[in-house]
Amino acid sequence: MTDYLANYLPILIFFGIAAAMGVGFILIPWLIAPKSPDSEKVSAYECGFNAFDDARMKFDVRFYLVSILFIIFDLEIAFLFPWALTLTGAGHEQAVFALWSGLAFLGVLTIGLIYEWRKGALDWE
Repeated sequence: MTDYLANYLPILIFFGIAAAMGVGFILIPWLIAPKSPDSEKVSAYECGFNAFDDARMKFDVRFYLVSILFIIFDLEIAFLFPWALTLTGAGHEQAVFALWSGLAFLGVLTIGLIYEWRKGALDWE
């Protein structure tokens, strides 16, 4: 039984080191970082303007539209990598089918991009 448990000793050491590093990465900056907040350090910087209302205020729909468009085209790129790998490792008939199915996928996304462009979804005014 001890030989069986000895096989898990490297995993336990790994977890111990990972836990110590995690606690250390949180604790050391908290101990040595200067603590002198001022109004400039704690001001809003991500959205470009100071908060002037409550958290439930209405946002412009363009924020959501840009994020949705980013996700759509980011996923398009994520699907292109495995598609390109299947083109290199497949036989001739499978490669031709993969090529046309991938081009159909890109065609649908291109039609969607043209539609969004014509509707003015990419204009930021």
